[in-house]
Amino acid sequence: MTRALVFLAALLMPSLVASSAQAAVQRVEFTSGSAYLIVEFLDDDLVHFELADGTSPGVNTSIFTTPQVAKKDYLGPSDFTQSGNVLTTPAMKVEVAAGTLCVKVSDPARLLYEACPRNLAQPWKGLTITKGSTQNAYGLGEQFFMGGSADGDWVGRTRSPGGTYGNAMVFDTDNGPVGNTQIPVLFAVGPATMNTGNLNYGLLLDQVYKQQWNLTGDPWTVDTWGDQLRWYTMTGPDLPDLRKDYMELTGRPPVPPKKAFGMWVSEFGYDNWAEIDNRLSGLRADTFPVDGFVLDLPWFGGVTAGSDNTRMGTLSWDTTAFPNTAATIADYATNKGIGLMTIEESYVGKNLPEHADLAARGYLVRSGCSGCAPVYLTTNDWWGRGGMIDWTQDAAADYWHTLKRQPLADQGVQGHWLDLGEPEMYDAGDWTSGVLPGKHAHSDYHNVYNLKWAESVAHGYASGTKRPFMLARSGAAGIQRHGVAMWSADIGSKLTALAQQQNVQMHMSMSGIDYFGSDIGGFRREMLNSDLNELYTQWFANGSWFEVPVRPHTENLCNCAQTSPDKIGHKASNLANLRQRYELAPYYYSLAHRAHRYGEPVVPPLVHYYQNDPNVRETGHEKLIGRDLLVGVVAGAGERDRDVYLPAGTWYDYATGEKLTSTGQWFTDRPLWVNGVFRLPAFARAGAIIPKAHVDDKTMNVMGKRTDGTSRNELIARVYPHTTSTDFTLYEDDGATTAYQSGSVRTTQISQQLSGATATVTVAASSGTYTGAPASRATVVELVADTQASAVTLNGSPLTQHATKSAFDAAASGWHNAGGNLIVAKAASASVTTDKTFAFTLGQAPASMTFRCDNGATTPGQSVYAVGSVPQLGSWSVASAVKLSPTAYPAWTGTIGRLPPNTAVEWKCVKRQETGFPDTADQWQPGANTSFTTPATGNGGTTTGAF
Repeated sequence: MTRALVFLAALLMPSLVASSAQAAVQRVEFTSGSAYLIVEFLDDDLVHFELADGTSPGVNTSIFTTPQVAKKDYLGPSDFTQSGNVLTTPAMKVEVAAGTLCVKVSDPARLLYEACPRNLAQPWKGLTITKGSTQNAYGLGEQFFMGGSADGDWVGRTRSPGGTYGNAMVFDTDNGPVGNTQIPVLFAVGPATMNTGNLNYGLLLDQVYKQQWNLTGDPWTVDTWGDQLRWYTMTGPDLPDLRKDYMELTGRPPVPPKKAFGMWVSEFGYDNWAEIDNRLSGLRADTFPVDGFVLDLPWFGGVTAGSDNTRMGTLSWDTTAFPNTAATIADYATNKGIGLMTIEESYVGKNLPEHADLAARGYLVRSGCSGCAPVYLTTNDWWGRGGMIDWTQDAAADYWHTLKRQPLADQGVQGHWLDLGEPEMYDAGDWTSGVLPGKHAHSDYHNVYNLKWAESVAHGYASGTKRPFMLARSGAAGIQRHGVAMWSADIGSKLTALAQQQNVQMHMSMSGIDYFGSDIGGFRREMLNSDLNELYTQWFANGSWFEVPVRPHTENLCNCAQTSPDKIGHKASNLANLRQRYELAPYYYSLAHRAHRYGEPVVPPLVHYYQNDPNVRETGHEKLIGRDLLVGVVAGAGERDRDVYLPAGTWYDYATGEKLTSTGQWFTDRPLWVNGVFRLPAFARAGAIIPKAHVDDKTMNVMGKRTDGTSRNELIARVYPHTTSTDFTLYEDDGATTAYQSGSVRTTQISQQLSGATATVTVAASSGTYTGAPASRATVVELVADTQASAVTLNGSPLTQHATKSAFDAAASGWHNAGGNLIVAKAASASVTTDKTFAFTLGQAPASMTFRCDNGATTPGQSVYAVGSVPQLGSWSVASAVKLSPTAYPAWTGTIGRLPPNTAVEWKCVKRQETGFPDTADQWQPGANTSFTTPATGNGGTTTGAF
């Protein structure tokens, strides 16, 4: 029998007469037999449901939320109408079936889904959710699959819990021991129509218990434990709007310390300061920038397997191996430009005084009841034996932070590595203070244990001015708001794992995790089944684009393995990819500010911004950095080239400046070795504005520290012109404190527009300031265009043209045609409070030469190429040599453009295999190099070599 409906606190009889309300949270209750459903409208496009078999809490209070939810002060929909069982706001419609309590949610014109109770009276209960018109689904946290593919959404898959209670580290032979982290948000996408727009919605199942989602059929099913089922539904015009709503609900991430965007070198583990100094000196000698080192268990003296006397839980320096701690940390920060991150776990050895102290205070997880002794963990005792901190007690968390973590922060430790946080070891019969009212069992807190741990760190930092910086391998919805970067656990050193990492990253981004990474190179080296140097080079290149922080790591108890990019892999490629990451730090950091302010993703999948392009719906093998850069993943043995899909529009190859116009198509055989280094294929869309930093062999870290003590703080903007006006805001702050949250931020808007033959770039006057902000600086614009410029003005006055790069570099201001579709202009140092408008007159023919190779007789599959001293000729890399045509065989010719003007060039003819971009030649032109000087513009004639 269906009982009466309740609207707010008033009892209403079911009726077709409409009632309406405005600007307040609206709650309506429906009942059927012993079951009830409460529908709570929080906003026009956000509704919250509670469904259960049992006693209803009524509609006078808000629906309960778990620690996954941050925002609880919604004002309600702008307009609300109830007509019988149909509830409507301007952005959604909810229709409840009185007898079954099934819920239909529409947007409001189209049905999005219908959810019905499933085994509601049973402990293991859930929902059926009609697939309907949905075609693809994203999110649901972290789960690795076999097969080594970067692609795939959730439709047709089952999202399974990692272990008995949910979150766990799991093993398979393709990926090794990897994380399975439950973040129960699903974004569903269907078709778009001209009249009704996109069909899409978001759904957050706000449960702490393990969940299983089966999206293989129709309807989908989701099952979980718990007395009630509580879920949110978000509607909106597209995925960016839905994800922003989710980030508002669970909390947007703070801006990480700027140093987090650099490289942090790690291994298990550094045994003493000397090992760190050794790695650092090698990196500095090879001019690698580096921002920090990550310290594993040895920093506190290591652990003793199977022993109550383990040092696990001391969280105090082993001063024998790491003496003079405060002075060393200060020296690292002040003179060497690096920080430290220290590992910590939630376990405490039984015979430690810390265990006795925590036990006496009641701050340890207990053995089955509130008055019981602390649990004594003895299984999987590689770390020793002992107890476990109860992070569900805020008092325990605060005490431990003050006792152990705050002294580390005061010494200058800049990050905290929260390991084993699933939790990995536990007593299934334990008791905690808990996160659910009246619930204290292990299952009642397991999946939010790492969330509460991270919350404790953030809370500890809240009383000071330093930003928290954490690395965690487990979590829950909302962990991002505490300043956490997540990583994929003890991943195996396999190319299949590297590929699957990219699929997981796709879903983690759609689960609100902007900062997600891996142990670059793989933690479990014993799983290696391919060339280690190739695997590391590819992994490091991927990590340098997609991960925050860039963190090589492996198990090295034997002191026989390498993680530093100067010691493993292709060193020149590692250096080029890392320097590129440091150059792009201002772009990444601005994206981090936008993630904090607006909930925008830092590394989204293509579908996030191109959801109506059917070619990208399942794509994880390409990613976006912000909105404007597209990067292809590489994870395979012997890879020399790959095909790249570009959504419709104009794109520019980020490495070469080549312009590509796409109708939404594949571009085949894009080379991966460019001018002698391995690079992921990367493209900027027309209209992109990418702020950069100056990086060279003197760059020490992402904060701009340099080996010669000089400062290079010029504002650099790489601009890809478009006829549609675009802009980008550069965000800058002190990089270390929370002062940005109270307004200590400098913003600079950079805009562009191409009109006819004139490209205009304006760097507007900056707004705001922060401690240490420069009052004046030089401004550099790198304009990528498919012609040279004939003139450049600054604020209407002509800038001096320089014939060569060396002359340009020596001058305070001016411009030059740099070749490779690049025109570079700079304004001398000036106040940041003034506008700077650069106008580029385009249309001048790029410098080119006609190349001829005589006596070039070839065999099948072989061709003749030109290779030389400038990037347009491959910088002497045979793989990047330019193929000529057999116009008068055996003579080969070809015109090569976009050369740097007025530049002395040396080159040779080579014979090379046509496929696979090999880096070795079959035959070189004998004798001396052929040389010439490029013209200022247009074709400089023919230059000839011969075999």
